[in-house]
Amino acid sequence: MIVFQSTQDKVLAALQSVAGIVERRHTLPVLANVLIRKTAGEVQLTTSDLEIQIRTQVDLGGDDAAFSTTVGARKLIDILRTLPSDQQVSLESAQNKLILKGGKSKFTLQTLPAEDFPLVQEAPSFGPAFSVPQKTLKSLLNQVSFSMAVHDIRYYLNGILFVAEGTKLSLVATDGHRLAFASAELDVEVPKQEVILPRKTVLELQRLLSDKDGAIELQFAANQARFRFEGMEFVTKLVEGKFPDYNRVIPRNHPNILFLGRGALLAALQRAAIMTSEKFKGVRLNLESGSLRVAANNADQEEAVDELDIEYDGPAIEIGFNVSYLIDALSNMSQDMIRLELNDGNSSALLTIPDNEHFKYVVMPMRI
Repeated sequence: MIVFQSTQDKVLAALQSVAGIVERRHTLPVLANVLIRKTAGEVQLTTSDLEIQIRTQVDLGGDDAAFSTTVGARKLIDILRTLPSDQQVSLESAQNKLILKGGKSKFTLQTLPAEDFPLVQEAPSFGPAFSVPQKTLKSLLNQVSFSMAVHDIRYYLNGILFVAEGTKLSLVATDGHRLAFASAELDVEVPKQEVILPRKTVLELQRLLSDKDGAIELQFAANQARFRFEGMEFVTKLVEGKFPDYNRVIPRNHPNILFLGRGALLAALQRAAIMTSEKFKGVRLNLESGSLRVAANNADQEEAVDELDIEYDGPAIEIGFNVSYLIDALSNMSQDMIRLELNDGNSSALLTIPDNEHFKYVVMPMRI
């Protein structure tokens, strides 16, 4: 039976859209595979890691008969990548194996039964569905995802807080040393939702979402989220736990405010970062009337000093930061100007965009 017959680029795109969550090494060998189902002439591709499941449905030609099996996802993708993009490729089933043909090339692949593939048990009932533009959600994820914790024992920090209420959608991420908040106004009223999306889900959504105007449909259950967009269905487990009260972390009424060119500050920090070490990423900011000095040194007594001319006539402040935390925030912004609010050398700093309430970045100081 011919499972599919189409061009390499179309088959590869379909496989790559679901294969991001597939681990190369797994306790269950079948989880390294993609589940291929053929029904009514359409091919359905499904992958899972037991917590996330991604499914897409595409028309790739071939025979119309019903068929299902699983085959190594990465191996199939690696083979397809070596073939020309406009080449016709076919996948045929024969005696519990799959045969991939392209031009004069032929590959025989081992399979595992479809019934051995553990599908994610979907929640019996999801809340009301609502849609947002893909590019809006992708933009919000990009503005906060760098602040997620990585393997923190406070498991609720290893992801993003997703808050929908009224016509406002807000995303928050923190690792305990910094916090990023981004929000957007929606065209529709949405039911109040507050969930924590896992880190792996966030990274996968960033990879899959496009910058086009197409919508993504969202639905939440008690411990699951479901997303539908561009013929794909994405089901993920949610992180259980109580996310910190981010409103209490965001400083209010810091008295010392300065406006800076984002590009100039980012360049100065990147130069200073060269003189920091892997273990100690500290950078010192000295704020005085009319100038901001950026300095860093290391154990070899090497030093970098940069000075920026600014409009500021407040008190002198010396404050230390992890330079990576500042670079992360500035690199993920596109605006020309930023607003920096400070209290003193021992209080957290607030980074925002002038005349824009939709983005806030809080960073804790460090001793230098």
